[in-house]
Amino acid sequence: MSTFDKDAALAEDIRLLGRILGDTLKVHEVEGTYELIETIRRLAVASRRLEDVASRHSLATTLDALTDDQAVVVVRAFSYFSLLANIAEDRHHVRRHRENRRKGSRPLASTLRGLFADALERGTTRAEGMATISRVRVTPVLTAHPTEVQRRSTLDLQLAIAGWLGRLDGTDLLEEERAAAEGELRRLVATLWQTRMLRAVKLGVKDEIENALAYFDYTFIDALPRIHGEIEDSVAQLPGEAPAAVPTVMSIGSWVGGDRDGNPFVTAEMLELAFRRQAEIAFDHYFGQVHALGAALPISGLLVKLTPAMAALADQSADPSPFRKDEPYRRALTGIFARLAATAAALGLKREHRTAVGRGEPYANAAAFAADLDVIDESLRAGNSAMLADGRLKHLRRAVRCFGWHLATVDLRQNADVHEQVIAELFREARVAPDYLALDEAARQKLLRAELATPRPLRSPFAAYSELTLGELAIVAHAAKVHAALGPESIRQYVISKTESVSDLLEVAVMLKEAGLVTPGEKPAAKLQVVPLFETIGDLRRAPDTMGAWFALPEAKSMVASLGGVQEVMLGYSDSNKDGGYVTSNWELYKAETELVAVFRAAGVRLRFFHGRGGTVGRGGGPSYEAILAQPPGSVQGELRLTEQGEVIAGKYANRDIGRRNLEALLAATVRATLDAAPPEEHADYHAAMEEISASAIAAYRGLVYESPGFVEYFRASTPIREIAELNIGSRPASRKPSQRIEDLRAIPWVFSWAQCRVMLPGWYGLGSAVEAYLAKHGDQGRELLAEMWREWPFFRAMLSNLEMLLAKADLSVAARYKELVPDARLADEMFGRIRAELDHTVKAFFTITTNEGFLENNPSLARSIRNRFPYLDPLNHLQVELLKRYRAGDSAEKVHRGIHLTINGLAAGLRNSG
Repeated sequence: MSTFDKDAALAEDIRLLGRILGDTLKVHEVEGTYELIETIRRLAVASRRLEDVASRHSLATTLDALTDDQAVVVVRAFSYFSLLANIAEDRHHVRRHRENRRKGSRPLASTLRGLFADALERGTTRAEGMATISRVRVTPVLTAHPTEVQRRSTLDLQLAIAGWLGRLDGTDLLEEERAAAEGELRRLVATLWQTRMLRAVKLGVKDEIENALAYFDYTFIDALPRIHGEIEDSVAQLPGEAPAAVPTVMSIGSWVGGDRDGNPFVTAEMLELAFRRQAEIAFDHYFGQVHALGAALPISGLLVKLTPAMAALADQSADPSPFRKDEPYRRALTGIFARLAATAAALGLKREHRTAVGRGEPYANAAAFAADLDVIDESLRAGNSAMLADGRLKHLRRAVRCFGWHLATVDLRQNADVHEQVIAELFREARVAPDYLALDEAARQKLLRAELATPRPLRSPFAAYSELTLGELAIVAHAAKVHAALGPESIRQYVISKTESVSDLLEVAVMLKEAGLVTPGEKPAAKLQVVPLFETIGDLRRAPDTMGAWFALPEAKSMVASLGGVQEVMLGYSDSNKDGGYVTSNWELYKAETELVAVFRAAGVRLRFFHGRGGTVGRGGGPSYEAILAQPPGSVQGELRLTEQGEVIAGKYANRDIGRRNLEALLAATVRATLDAAPPEEHADYHAAMEEISASAIAAYRGLVYESPGFVEYFRASTPIREIAELNIGSRPASRKPSQRIEDLRAIPWVFSWAQCRVMLPGWYGLGSAVEAYLAKHGDQGRELLAEMWREWPFFRAMLSNLEMLLAKADLSVAARYKELVPDARLADEMFGRIRAELDHTVKAFFTITTNEGFLENNPSLARSIRNRFPYLDPLNHLQVELLKRYRAGDSAEKVHRGIHLTINGLAAGLRNSG
């Protein structure tokens, strides 16, 4: 079947949604609006696909002549078309996946079916399969980083449109059913058109908490139990003895409510709110499922045999109804419901479900709740009703093991600079050290280690502490309360941004000791893992030495041992990229991982990496499956955590089918990477080539970004960075400090800005000149080596494949208009000229190495998507520049300001991984 035939249904969906949007415009906008937008659409398509010069000129003339009111409507129309195209594409991915399953096609390697099909072919036994699965723990961690520009209302409407669009896939639909589905689509698109696209006020931490929780309803609370169930079924198909229960191999983490780095609005109160709302979501699910189980199990004790434990559980119920006297399962579930209600009340949770029948004692923990469900399961199976046990009950039992009372593990995070200020104040007020900040590293470590040995608290009720110190101590105190109330899985990690030395880790250990989360003594024990985050190029290069020095401390080894002999290390992709450029960031991350594996092996400590990847390639993004397989040999040791950020969370997890496939891909890649036998020694020539290319790439990148006079002015004028900072898309400020320096700008708006103007600079700059210099020195032999690296080395291939995606999205013919925003024309020409030259070098280098004839040859679906989207993005970029000109020239009209923000929103939707 040709690609055209495979995509025919997608084209039909896009035409249908486009037609409905057009009809909506005719009804809800002034006369002539639809015709104007259709004219712009035709000109944009002709300009882009036919490369028609006259159409391009007519398009520019038409767009420049729009009034403010017209510009806003055009921006909204093209933005909503992008959203609708996204829906159709996502729907098509689900459709193709299901068609392949129906046809019995070999399952993809990135699915659990593919993983276990390969295991069966290799003759893997159940015992071997369980041994592997038992080592695995994968945790996607949701962050609140501000690149998600969509409102929840808009997202909910998109999901509803996707649902009704899916109903049209049926081949046996009656004509009236098809008409009803299309009518509902029309109502939803009309509602979408009349729904405000932008947030009226800036998001607060409370809003970010609710936004993150929405994805449990969309995907996680259903998908995780199903994935575990599929693993159980797949293991059972392997030859050998019946396996033990499959352990929890996947959980969800969150930074929302716990990430304080640069966000003064995340307080102890917000941490408390995050956990209260998470627990309420978990309990609401359990209440609903237990009630539904009661309705589903009206089994009479007169007709079945019960296990003694089941009979005892039923007798414990306070259900007085004579109608349920001979229905032990219902009575037991009524008692379980009452105990859940008592537990929720004890935890201070709000409930939305019906009142419990009778009273029950609160559960001590989620494991006790799970144990009661296990009693029901065992009794059903003993009574030859395994079929009933494998339905809703099995799903609920799995959910309790995945989510507990806490729903998601929340990390705490703060900057090392803050910790040292807190410790300095505590030491000063306790008369331990008058000026801790003046001490060198050795003296700091000596003091901190002494504090870990003594049970005496540092904090005094008689001392007056700063708001900073009180706030940080309140966070760890509340973390201790949560840890005790919701269980050890509720908070497991404390991440330290800007880790540079061992004292950075010891400072947090001392703070945790103040809250009872580290038990003092010669061999201190920890309840939370202290996790260093290495972010800059310098931090990454020092990471192996830092961790080696950490493990040399008896206190550190003792705390690690108390946590199961595992030490987590977080690697920052975003800031290392902003610091050293795409190539050097990737290479230094790879080297740091390789060297850390050796350090941990020598220390006898198991290593768990936490990858701080962003949405776009410039922040470590790209396909997660390939990224995991491209990790250095031995670096994936069964356990893996990685961040999911910004609009990527919606793209991956808003749709339940797509969300489950993405979770499966993470799990399958982690298992495959864990099983892959590491070669005894990787090719030294590959590493030497990368070292040389990286040195040239960072010189080119830093030469432009940090060493070129006028670059900051060019960046701030030629991108919508100022306007992005005004968007109501996150609670964190865009910069760490109130300055204009690139160093102080957060990586997210840095990448977001370059994506908006279609330059995508953070995802490629430096490679071209570096490869050119390498080939000039090494000639044909060097070119052959780079081609071999592309074919044989997963790291190099993944690095260039991700770069290829951004090269395919970059468009300097569009970006050229943005340089018109720079007041200094000479500076604009100079900087843009350098960027254009480097892009030309990079494109040439990519094709020289890969010998490909075009971009995305191995990813036709993405190539098709980009090809179809560009005509609809071009008017948005053109209008963004035009509106920026008006705004910066002093036009303060509300429509101009709103129009700019709408273009940012629309382009983010069209590009799909903007930040």
